[in-house]
Amino acid sequence: MALISGIQRGEFGLGITPADQPDLMDIPGFYRPGAGEFWVAEATPSDSEIHREVVGCIALLDIGQGQAALRKMFVHQNWRGPVHGIASDLLGTLLEHARAAGLRELFLGTTTRFVAAHRFYEKHGFTRLEKTALPGSFPVMAVDSVFYSLVL
Repeated sequence: MALISGIQRGEFGLGITPADQPDLMDIPGFYRPGAGEFWVAEATPSDSEIHREVVGCIALLDIGQGQAALRKMFVHQNWRGPVHGIASDLLGTLLEHARAAGLRELFLGTTTRFVAAHRFYEKHGFTRLEKTALPGSFPVMAVDSVFYSLVL
């Protein structure tokens, strides 16, 4: 949760708190039903031989009808970019799982401030769409203003 909150509030100044995200209080209960899942990426800091830290995460929320929501994709700023490949690896894991689970389409919502994320999603085949095109079961967060879909 520290990774997510640190990026949302600290890095981007979004007015969202952990209390606004009850899904983070019960990750298994919220994300794992159906085809859902939650993954983390860990790294060993250079000054430690045994300590590992969470440097990224991504979640898949099954919203029914062969559809799912990509949620909680965050990578610590020191671990972003193609040199580390954390975001691509996390997304690849999610897509592999989604296809194996028989999902047909993914949706996601993000904020206008995550411009690099927009480029990342588009580079990976996601298509921008209007909020009105989202399925009714898609959980829109208050800060979501940009939406994407991907047919699997």
